[in-house]
Amino acid sequence: MVCRVSATLTPSPVRRPPEPTAPRRRTRVLALPEARWALASTVAFLLAFPLDLAGASAWLYGPLYAIAYAAGGWEPALEGLRALREKSLDVDLLMIVAALGAAAIGQVLDGGLLIVIFATSGALEALATARTADSVRGLLDLAPTTATRLSADGSAEETVPTGRLAVGDVVLIRPGERIGADGQVLAGESEADQATITGEPLPVPKSPGDEVFAGTLNGTGALRVRVARDPADSVIARIVSLVEEASRTKAPTQLFIEKVEQRYAVGVVVATLAVFGIPLAFGEDLTAALLRAMTFMIVASPCAVVLATMPPLLSAIANAGRHGVLVKSAVAMERLGEIDVAALDKTGTLTEGTPEVTAVRPLPGSGLDEDGLLALAAAAEHPSEHPLARAVVAAAGARGLRIAAADDFVATPGRGVRATVEGCVVTVGRPGEYGGAVGGEVSGGGSSDGTTVLVERDGVAVGTLTLADRPRQDAPAAVAALAAVTGASPVLLTGDNVRAADQVAAATGIVEVRAGLLPEGKVEAVRELQAGGGKVLFVGDGVNDAPALAAAHSGVAMGRAGSDLALETADAVVVRDELGAIAAVVRLSRAARRLVVQNLVIAGVCIAVLVVWDLVGHLPLPLGVAGHEGSTVVVGLNGLRLLREAAWRNAAGG
Repeated sequence: MVCRVSATLTPSPVRRPPEPTAPRRRTRVLALPEARWALASTVAFLLAFPLDLAGASAWLYGPLYAIAYAAGGWEPALEGLRALREKSLDVDLLMIVAALGAAAIGQVLDGGLLIVIFATSGALEALATARTADSVRGLLDLAPTTATRLSADGSAEETVPTGRLAVGDVVLIRPGERIGADGQVLAGESEADQATITGEPLPVPKSPGDEVFAGTLNGTGALRVRVARDPADSVIARIVSLVEEASRTKAPTQLFIEKVEQRYAVGVVVATLAVFGIPLAFGEDLTAALLRAMTFMIVASPCAVVLATMPPLLSAIANAGRHGVLVKSAVAMERLGEIDVAALDKTGTLTEGTPEVTAVRPLPGSGLDEDGLLALAAAAEHPSEHPLARAVVAAAGARGLRIAAADDFVATPGRGVRATVEGCVVTVGRPGEYGGAVGGEVSGGGSSDGTTVLVERDGVAVGTLTLADRPRQDAPAAVAALAAVTGASPVLLTGDNVRAADQVAAATGIVEVRAGLLPEGKVEAVRELQAGGGKVLFVGDGVNDAPALAAAHSGVAMGRAGSDLALETADAVVVRDELGAIAAVVRLSRAARRLVVQNLVIAGVCIAVLVVWDLVGHLPLPLGVAGHEGSTVVVGLNGLRLLREAAWRNAAGG
């Protein structure tokens, strides 16, 4: 079987965050020389093909075929020659020899098709590698390039590159700035948006003694932070290292493919030389011996084997793409069907990723109904940019409520907001922060199904609002579908707290939960699940999920709110965020793998019959070409069955 070895992502080891650089640019397709040569080869072949079929003069289509051969074949030929210098023989060189051999006996079309297939495959691999490397290099852009370092007595400030910070340095983090290093808060109160690291959907209050992470966004307060880790050892830098390490762990599979290539290539070359040399030694005519050897080269050519694998997988990719699932390569599609268990992120994957008001509870004696309480809270929260505030305002807007103007607005990080609304002082925040005293569930600052905030008017509690990051409507059905297709209940892996994780697990039907995980914790969990020989499918959406996406046997990213790195690292992207499509694409992958097996049997039997016929009998060249091309057409058409709409309906219906 012909296989091309994909390049493994091996960027330089992370030492320190880089000095300020220009914004990261995504590699364009035609910026890659492999893509330009593949395009030239394909265009020339497509121009020559109809002329050849129409019986035009060879002077018209011959030069076009020559261009296709040269453009698509020079690079693998050069690499093959270099391998020969190192006493190695790869299938790339064998295919070039087969293509030239086909052309030498007049089968120019066969050889051109081989060249185009190989050139296109190499271009796709180069593009995937370049895009992933771009994303890994760009990850450190999340961390600021400079930081404000304070003197020992705190009286002087100095702006320094974050790469020069040392353990023990004290830095000042102003409101709205990104935190430049992992450390511990010495003074100040604020909130930090840690979604890029832990996946928590809401900003986390920070006060003296709390830990902060490089690359996270500070809220409305100022913090003084003591650097606790060298920038090269920060959580964000470790994410880069984990992605690189996970990418390198796939290399053993590539080494196995190289061994198969070696044996196949050497075997075919030796057999071809024997088919030519032995009859010649026993007195057979030179032309007859050469014709037999070239016929052997044609019928032993792996065109049918290549098409045995690619059409089913590419058809599955195209069908999945029409239904909102972008699978990045044939290899990725094949791997999706091999999974034994699914591991799911919480925020943005099983949940919507943004808080919503789930309950409005006026207190007895407040004189307010639900709409009145929500309108009052929305008026006070309207000037705030906090995610909870935006959720309250959005809920009021959804009910069509009038939101009054607010004066004297004050936001206190980690506590809440205070504003004057129509002559009354209104506060919205955690119970107890502004002096309100109520009993029951509010006294704990939370409820069983989300975060509870207390609304006060002129110092008197008037009601509570409960906000939660709701599970997606299709999450329970998607979890059940994944359990059915894999035969094992999915596992929830999240950086959020245990209570929130348990709530989502209970709502979606997940039994096993691992909460409070940093990115390396998710990777460890994936590796534990795979330690027993199982193959894990990980589904996530954030930067913090990228290492687990890379470490898993197969990774799927949610496309609507997915981070650039998650989208690039994953093997597939659910563009429309339809969780149910994940189980469907796994079933589609398994259908494709069944067709691959069928096609390999058909191709193998045809090649074996034609080779034996050529060796023990006299296989006419036209019949050999007809048998070779016939098997190619059969396996190609069989693989295209997965393009049908019925194939997706069957996969989605289970």
